[in-house]
Amino acid sequence: MTPLLSFANVSKHYHDGGRQIRVLDRISLDIDAGVSVGVLGTRRSGKSTLLRLAAGITLPDSGAIHFRGRDITRMTGRERGRLLRGEVAFVSTADWRAASGESVVDHVATSLGSEGLTMREARRRASRALEHVEIGAGDAEEPMSSLSPAERARVLLARALAHEPLLLIADEPALTPSPSERDAFYALLRESTSERKITLLMSSQEMGALQGTRILMSIASGEVVSTEARGTVVPLPRRFGAERPGQ
Repeated sequence: MTPLLSFANVSKHYHDGGRQIRVLDRISLDIDAGVSVGVLGTRRSGKSTLLRLAAGITLPDSGAIHFRGRDITRMTGRERGRLLRGEVAFVSTADWRAASGESVVDHVATSLGSEGLTMREARRRASRALEHVEIGAGDAEEPMSSLSPAERARVLLARALAHEPLLLIADEPALTPSPSERDAFYALLRESTSERKITLLMSSQEMGALQGTRILMSIASGEVVSTEARGTVVPLPRRFGAERPGQ
Protein backbone atom coordinates (compact mmCIF):
# COMPACT_ATOMS: atom_id res chain seq x y z
CA MET A 1 0.00 0.00 0.00
CA THR A 2 1.33 3.44 -0.93
CA PRO A 3 2.04 5.59 2.15
CA LEU A 4 0.02 8.75 2.52
CA LEU A 5 3.21 10.75 3.09
CA SER A 6 6.75 9.68 2.28
CA PHE A 7 10.16 11.34 2.71
CA ALA A 8 13.11 9.88 0.78
CA ASN A 9 16.60 11.15 1.75
CA VAL A 10 15.32 14.68 2.39
CA SER A 11 17.86 17.33 3.41
CA LYS A 12 17.45 21.02 4.11
CA HIS A 13 20.02 23.73 4.82
CA TYR A 14 19.82 27.45 5.52
CA HIS A 15 22.47 30.09 5.04
CA ASP A 16 23.46 32.34 7.93
CA GLY A 17 25.93 34.86 6.59
CA GLY A 18 28.80 32.81 5.20
CA ARG A 19 27.78 29.67 7.10
CA GLN A 20 25.58 26.85 5.87
CA ILE A 21 23.43 25.45 8.67
CA ARG A 22 22.15 21.90 8.39
CA VAL A 23 18.50 21.68 9.45
CA LEU A 24 17.56 18.20 8.21
CA ASP A 25 20.00 15.54 7.09
CA ARG A 26 18.80 12.78 4.72
CA ILE A 27 15.52 12.03 6.49
CA SER A 28 13.50 9.07 5.19
CA LEU A 29 10.11 8.02 6.58
CA ASP A 30 6.70 6.71 5.59
CA ILE A 31 3.40 7.66 7.23
CA ASP A 32 0.33 5.59 6.40
CA ALA A 33 -3.21 6.93 6.30
CA GLY A 34 -5.03 7.18 9.62
CA VAL A 35 -1.89 7.18 11.81
CA SER A 36 -1.21 9.86 14.43
CA VAL A 37 2.48 10.79 14.72
CA GLY A 38 4.08 13.01 17.34
CA VAL A 39 7.44 14.72 16.69
CA LEU A 40 9.33 15.70 19.84
CA GLY A 41 12.19 18.18 19.66
CA THR A 42 13.68 21.30 21.17
CA ARG A 43 13.91 24.65 19.41
CA ARG A 44 16.18 24.47 16.35
CA SER A 45 15.96 20.68 16.31
CA GLY A 46 14.47 20.68 12.79
CA LYS A 47 10.94 19.64 13.73
CA SER A 48 9.21 22.76 12.35
CA THR A 49 11.15 22.50 9.09
CA LEU A 50 10.14 18.83 8.84
CA LEU A 51 6.47 19.74 9.17
CA ARG A 52 6.65 22.68 6.75
CA LEU A 53 8.29 20.42 4.19
CA ALA A 54 5.50 17.86 4.69
CA ALA A 55 2.94 20.59 4.00
CA GLY A 56 4.71 21.80 0.86
CA ILE A 57 5.27 25.24 2.40
CA THR A 58 9.04 24.79 2.16
CA LEU A 59 10.95 22.77 -0.43
CA PRO A 60 13.98 20.56 0.38
CA ASP A 61 17.46 21.05 -1.02
CA SER A 62 17.58 17.38 -1.98
CA GLY A 63 15.43 14.28 -1.77
CA ALA A 64 11.78 13.65 -2.60
CA ILE A 65 8.53 14.09 -0.68
CA HIS A 66 5.47 12.22 -1.91
CA PHE A 67 1.87 12.78 -0.86
CA ARG A 68 -0.48 10.04 -2.09
CA GLY A 69 2.20 9.08 -4.59
CA ARG A 70 2.65 12.61 -5.99
CA ASP A 71 6.04 14.28 -5.65
CA ILE A 72 5.45 17.59 -3.85
CA THR A 73 8.92 18.81 -4.80
CA ARG A 74 7.98 18.72 -8.49
CA MET A 75 4.71 20.61 -8.07
CA THR A 76 4.30 24.25 -9.03
CA GLY A 77 3.64 26.80 -6.30
CA ARG A 78 -0.01 26.91 -7.37
CA GLU A 79 -0.34 23.13 -7.16
CA ARG A 80 1.20 23.08 -3.67
CA GLY A 81 -1.12 25.90 -2.61
CA ARG A 82 -4.13 23.95 -3.86
CA LEU A 83 -2.93 20.89 -1.96
CA LEU A 84 -2.56 22.95 1.23
CA ARG A 85 -6.09 24.33 0.90
CA GLY A 86 -7.62 20.92 0.28
CA GLU A 87 -6.11 17.54 1.15
CA VAL A 88 -3.55 18.94 3.59
CA ALA A 89 -4.14 21.38 6.45
CA PHE A 90 -1.37 23.16 8.38
CA VAL A 91 -1.87 24.64 11.85
CA SER A 92 0.70 26.80 13.66
CA THR A 93 0.17 29.61 16.14
CA ALA A 94 3.32 31.19 14.71
CA ASP A 95 1.39 31.78 11.46
CA TRP A 96 -1.57 33.51 13.14
CA ARG A 97 -3.06 36.17 10.86
CA ALA A 98 -6.41 37.95 10.99
CA ALA A 99 -7.85 40.92 9.11
CA SER A 100 -8.77 43.97 11.19
CA GLY A 101 -12.32 43.68 12.53
CA GLU A 102 -12.82 40.20 11.03
CA SER A 103 -15.24 37.98 12.93
CA VAL A 104 -14.32 34.47 14.03
CA VAL A 105 -16.80 32.77 11.69
CA ASP A 106 -15.74 34.90 8.72
CA HIS A 107 -12.08 34.12 9.41
CA VAL A 108 -12.87 30.41 9.03
CA ALA A 109 -15.33 30.88 6.16
CA THR A 110 -13.05 33.00 3.97
CA SER A 111 -10.44 30.24 3.98
CA LEU A 112 -12.99 28.10 2.09
CA GLY A 113 -13.34 30.54 -0.80
CA SER A 114 -11.19 28.48 -3.16
CA GLU A 115 -13.57 25.52 -2.86
CA GLY A 116 -16.27 27.20 -4.94
CA LEU A 117 -18.70 27.70 -2.05
CA THR A 118 -20.97 30.70 -1.67
CA MET A 119 -20.29 32.80 1.42
CA ARG A 120 -23.49 31.47 2.99
CA GLU A 121 -22.37 27.86 2.42
CA ALA A 122 -18.88 28.66 3.68
CA ARG A 123 -20.25 30.29 6.83
CA ARG A 124 -22.48 27.28 7.44
CA ARG A 125 -19.53 24.89 7.19
CA ALA A 126 -17.40 27.23 9.31
CA SER A 127 -20.10 27.36 11.99
CA ARG A 128 -20.20 23.56 12.19
CA ALA A 129 -16.42 23.39 12.57
CA LEU A 130 -16.46 26.09 15.26
CA GLU A 131 -19.23 24.33 17.14
CA HIS A 132 -17.16 21.15 17.09
CA VAL A 133 -14.26 22.96 18.80
CA GLU A 134 -16.71 24.36 21.36
CA ILE A 135 -17.00 27.91 20.04
CA GLY A 136 -20.73 28.66 19.96
CA ALA A 137 -22.77 30.87 17.65
CA GLY A 138 -22.48 33.93 19.91
CA ASP A 139 -18.70 33.75 20.22
CA ALA A 140 -18.38 33.01 16.49
CA GLU A 141 -19.57 36.55 15.69
CA GLU A 142 -17.00 38.15 17.99
CA PRO A 143 -13.95 39.86 16.44
CA MET A 144 -10.81 37.76 16.11
CA SER A 145 -8.90 40.35 18.15
CA SER A 146 -10.94 39.46 21.24
CA LEU A 147 -9.76 35.85 21.41
CA SER A 148 -7.53 34.43 24.13
CA PRO A 149 -4.51 32.27 23.10
CA ALA A 150 -6.48 29.10 23.91
CA GLU A 151 -9.43 30.27 21.79
CA ARG A 152 -7.11 31.17 18.92
CA ALA A 153 -5.79 27.60 18.91
CA ARG A 154 -9.34 26.26 18.68
CA VAL A 155 -10.22 28.61 15.82
CA LEU A 156 -7.12 27.53 13.91
CA LEU A 157 -8.18 23.91 14.42
CA ALA A 158 -11.71 24.71 13.23
CA ARG A 159 -10.29 26.38 10.13
CA ALA A 160 -8.26 23.26 9.37
CA LEU A 161 -11.16 20.85 9.99
CA ALA A 162 -13.52 22.90 7.81
CA HIS A 163 -11.42 21.91 4.78
CA GLU A 164 -11.97 18.21 5.57
CA PRO A 165 -8.31 17.31 4.92
CA LEU A 166 -6.71 13.87 4.67
CA LEU A 167 -3.62 15.05 6.56
CA LEU A 168 -3.52 17.60 9.38
CA ILE A 169 -0.07 18.97 10.24
CA ALA A 170 0.15 20.85 13.55
CA ASP A 171 3.34 22.66 14.57
CA GLU A 172 3.19 23.68 18.27
CA PRO A 173 -0.51 24.47 17.79
CA ALA A 174 -1.32 25.43 21.41
CA LEU A 175 0.97 28.05 22.91
CA THR A 176 -1.08 28.99 25.96
CA PRO A 177 0.10 29.65 29.53
CA SER A 178 -2.62 27.45 31.01
CA PRO A 179 -1.66 23.75 31.27
CA SER A 180 -5.31 22.70 31.64
CA GLU A 181 -6.35 24.59 28.48
CA ARG A 182 -3.38 23.17 26.61
CA ASP A 183 -4.21 19.60 27.65
CA ALA A 184 -7.87 20.09 26.69
CA PHE A 185 -6.86 21.40 23.26
CA TYR A 186 -4.56 18.47 22.51
CA ALA A 187 -7.24 16.01 23.59
CA LEU A 188 -9.68 17.75 21.24
CA LEU A 189 -7.14 17.66 18.39
CA ARG A 190 -6.54 13.92 18.78
CA GLU A 191 -10.25 13.18 19.12
CA SER A 192 -11.17 15.32 16.10
CA THR A 193 -8.66 13.71 13.78
CA SER A 194 -9.31 10.19 15.04
CA GLU A 195 -13.08 10.29 14.59
CA ARG A 196 -12.70 11.76 11.08
CA LYS A 197 -9.90 9.30 10.18
CA ILE A 198 -7.56 12.22 9.45
CA THR A 199 -3.84 11.45 9.57
CA LEU A 200 -2.16 13.63 12.19
CA LEU A 201 1.45 14.82 12.16
CA MET A 202 2.12 17.03 15.19
CA SER A 203 5.21 18.55 16.79
CA SER A 204 5.94 19.93 20.23
CA GLN A 205 8.78 20.66 22.64
CA GLU A 206 6.72 19.03 25.40
CA MET A 207 6.24 15.29 25.78
CA GLY A 208 2.86 15.83 27.45
CA ALA A 209 1.44 17.45 24.32
CA LEU A 210 2.21 14.33 22.29
CA GLN A 211 0.70 11.82 24.69
CA GLY A 212 -1.96 9.79 22.93
CA THR A 213 -0.32 9.82 19.51
CA ARG A 214 0.13 6.31 18.16
CA ILE A 215 3.74 6.83 17.13
CA LEU A 216 6.30 9.10 18.77
CA MET A 217 9.54 10.16 17.09
CA SER A 218 12.29 12.37 18.47
CA ILE A 219 14.39 14.72 16.38
CA ALA A 220 17.65 16.47 17.23
CA SER A 221 20.19 18.33 15.11
CA GLY A 222 18.27 17.52 11.95
CA GLU A 223 18.20 13.75 12.50
CA VAL A 224 15.52 11.42 13.81
CA VAL A 225 17.17 9.85 16.84
CA SER A 226 14.49 7.51 18.19
CA THR A 227 11.01 6.17 17.56
CA GLU A 228 8.41 4.49 19.69
CA ALA A 229 5.24 2.74 18.54
CA ARG A 230 2.22 2.26 20.77
CA GLY A 231 -0.49 -0.31 20.20
CA THR A 232 -1.06 -1.98 16.85
CA VAL A 233 0.18 0.32 14.13
CA VAL A 234 0.65 -0.16 10.39
CA PRO A 235 4.36 -0.53 9.57
CA LEU A 236 6.01 2.82 10.19
CA PRO A 237 8.62 4.04 9.69
CA ARG A 238 10.22 2.26 6.78
CA ARG A 239 13.40 4.08 7.72
CA PHE A 240 14.23 7.13 9.84
CA GLY A 241 17.44 8.86 8.86
CA ALA A 242 19.92 7.43 6.39
CA GLU A 243 23.01 5.32 6.82
CA ARG A 244 26.16 7.32 6.64
CA PRO A 245 29.07 6.09 4.51
CA GLY A 246 31.20 3.60 6.43
CA GLN A 247 28.51 2.92 9.07
